[in-house]
Order: sequence, then C-alpha cells, then structure tokens
Amino acid sequence: MGTRVSTWDYEFDWTLEHMTAEQMKPLMFSYDELATKCLDRFDELVPSLPLRTTRKTPQPDASSKPQEASPENACPHPDFYELLKTHAPNDPTLQRLWDEVNTIPDWVDWAEIERGQKVFLRYAGPFIVSLTFQALLGGMGSWRIVETLTRTGGFGVKVARRRLLETFQHILDVTESLPSIQPGGRGFASTLRVRLLHASIRRRILRLASKDPSYFPTSTLGTPISNLDSLGTILTFSADPTWVSLPRQGIHLRPSEITSYLALWRYIAHLIGAPTAPLSHPSLAKATMESLILSEIAPTPTSALLANNIIAALQNQPPAYASSSFLRAEAHWLNGPALASALSIPKPPLFYTLLVAGQCLFFMTTCYVRRAIPSWDEAFIIKIRRRIRELTLEQVGGEEAKHAFQYVPELGVITQGEEVTERERSRWFASWGSGSVERRNLLAVVVAAGVAWLCASNAVAFVGRAVGSALF
Repeated sequence: MGTRVSTWDYEFDWTLEHMTAEQMKPLMFSYDELATKCLDRFDELVPSLPLRTTRKTPQPDASSKPQEASPENACPHPDFYELLKTHAPNDPTLQRLWDEVNTIPDWVDWAEIERGQKVFLRYAGPFIVSLTFQALLGGMGSWRIVETLTRTGGFGVKVARRRLLETFQHILDVTESLPSIQPGGRGFASTLRVRLLHASIRRRILRLASKDPSYFPTSTLGTPISNLDSLGTILTFSADPTWVSLPRQGIHLRPSEITSYLALWRYIAHLIGAPTAPLSHPSLAKATMESLILSEIAPTPTSALLANNIIAALQNQPPAYASSSFLRAEAHWLNGPALASALSIPKPPLFYTLLVAGQCLFFMTTCYVRRAIPSWDEAFIIKIRRRIRELTLEQVGGEEAKHAFQYVPELGVITQGEEVTERERSRWFASWGSGSVERRNLLAVVVAAGVAWLCASNAVAFVGRAVGSALF
C-alpha cells in the first residue's frame, strides 16, 4: 500500500482498492449469461428470423477472405429490443431480463444521472476527443479485447469510421435527456440492443472456438466480451476521460461533476449487464481503472493494426477534415508517447503537436468560461444536444444505429491492415478549408502566443520602469 506505480506515462499510488491481475482473473471467464439465454430463446421463438446476417457487400474489410452466405447468416437481423419487448410477457427467460432492466436499483438518483448527462454535454468537445483517441484508439492497447474486435471484421479501414459513429450514436442516446435513459427511452433501448449484440458476438465466437480451439483460445484470452471486458469498456468511457484524457487537455471536472458522471455510467453498466460496484464511489472507480491500465494494456501487432486502421479511416473526413498528421498528434497527446509508440503510431511533426496544444487552449477557454456563467452553460447544453445529433446523423446518411449483428465472425477471417494514401490534396489546403479543426487550433495558438507576448512585453516594461525608478 502506498507504492508509487508508473505505467504508460501514467502514475498512481497503489491502495487497498486496487486489484492485481490475479484478483481480476475470475472476471475474464464470467459473462452476461442471461443475455445469451435470451438469444437462445429468440432462436426458438422466431426461427424465421435467425439472429445473424451476412456482411454488407460494400462494407467488408477488403483484405478479408471472401465468404459465401450460409444458412446461418443469410437473413436480415431482427431488432433485439423489439423482440425482447414483444415476447417477454410470454417467456420466463425473456421476462427475467425485461424485469431486470426495468427494475430501478435503489442506488439510482435520477437527478444525479441527469446532471451526469449534462457533464458530458458541457464538455462535449474534449469528451469527443477523449473518447475517440484515448478510449477507442488507445483502448486498442488492450491485448485481449483486440482479439475479439479483429474477429468481427468491423475495424477494417473501409468500415471503421461507420463503426465508430455507431458507437458514438449510442453515447448520444444515453446522454440526450433523462427520459431517453429511463425505461422505454431511446438510450434505454439502444443500450439493450448493444447488450444483446455483445451476446451475439460472444456466442458466435464461442461456437467457432468449439469447432477450432485455436480460433479463440479461451484458456488465455478468457471469454470474449467477458465481465472484465464489459467493465473495462464502461470505465474507458467514464473513468478514463475523468482522470486521464480530460486532464491531459487541461480540463478538470469538479468533484460533484465526477460523482454525477460516474452515476450515469453506473446505471448504463446496470442496463448493459456489466459489473456496477466499481462505479459506486469515485475512488473505487479510479482504482479499478488504474488496475486495468496496469494489467490489461499490453499492445500487440494486432493492437497496432487496429489503431492505425482507425487513423486511416478518420483522416480527411467530414466534419473536421483532419489530416493524418494531426490525428497522430492527437493520439500521442491523449495516450502519451509510450503507448502511442507501442501502437506503432508515427511521431507527428512538431507543428501538429502545437495544433493540438491550440485545441486544448480553445477547450479550456470555452469550457471554463461557460461553466462560470450558468445561463451560458444551459444555453450551450441545449444547443449542442441538438446540433451534435444532427451532425452525427449527417455522417451516416440520416440512419439511426440499430446495433445489428452486421460483422459476423468466421473461421479464418480477421481484420487486416491496408495500404492507405494520405488522401490530402495538399499539406496546406485540403485540411484548411472552411470549418477545419486544424485552422481553428492554429488560430488558438496564434492568439495565445500574442497574449503571451503582450503580457511578457508589458512585464518587461514594468520591471524596466521599476528598476529605473529605484536607480534614479
């Protein structure tokens, strides 16, 4: 106890609340069994709608091996949430899950959860950067989780961006409003769809592993999408931004904001079938996050492949049109040079690191000023809640994510890397157009430099006058 630990450019003191890898090991092999039982019941109740699908022709990873539709994956995927809601009254297993998610735990405080939703919206800019570059891209450093992700084929360069937007839609659903996360709301339904999607992926991988144990060696990797994986994902979206990636952008949440934000994600963990106890107190959530960083982050070649696929998929894409150099700079800033290097993300030129610094200055100025003026804060939250959903839907053709089983694991098929060109028409013009995030960040750097120069010159002049007065 009290030992100072340093790992991946992050330091913390070991306490009694921390857990060793051995202590967490049972969570590697336990999982959401109720969701799997519900899938089995769906198979029996709705045999005409198998819970599998072929990969959409335009979307599969180009380097994956071709495959033919089989009886297992030839039909469209049904809506998990609608199936559960429709058949629960007539089936004990489905009713058990339906009762579980519709029963509100004693520890739920709706006012606290609503404040947690506003925390995300208040700091929407830095949160989005955190979730993209630290939670999702940096999360590829988890050596076990990437083995599940690569088998879904959903992180090839051509599909990764849409996959990330679907994940982001779920985050928007659960932070949209209090009614959205309550039973029957959009965020509530979205979370149950994700829960049953995870169960579908797990069940599929385990069935393939039963045919070929080398496909997914559970003795070393644990159960795919285990309780440990689910807990890690929840903490990646809650604790990691709070104590790692937001502070690295100069944003420090108030203690009350931390409590509220964790309360929101504890309730999401309840709905999605993940352990909730580690989020019961900020110190425990922080300690659990740190334990996972120490025991789970160990990048492999697969980690590097998926991380670089994400950068390739996002470069020069709307709405920011950010260059790959800027995206790499974000990855290094948010994850630290040690993890970024282990993920084989090339070190960016200094110029792009300065742009990230400018972005941090922009976020610090706007977030802290709004936070200090309640009327501005409320007006911004109302505006950003509407605008951010509109912008996200624009990027996916207006289609709301249904979290269907689109990327079906198959024996011999894993995500591959691709040779991708820079896709920049010009270093200085492609990413500097109207609305460019890089141009905004450069402006922030210039303004900050100008303010610093004025302060320094005035300070020198003041000191000069003071010295002159003292001498004469």
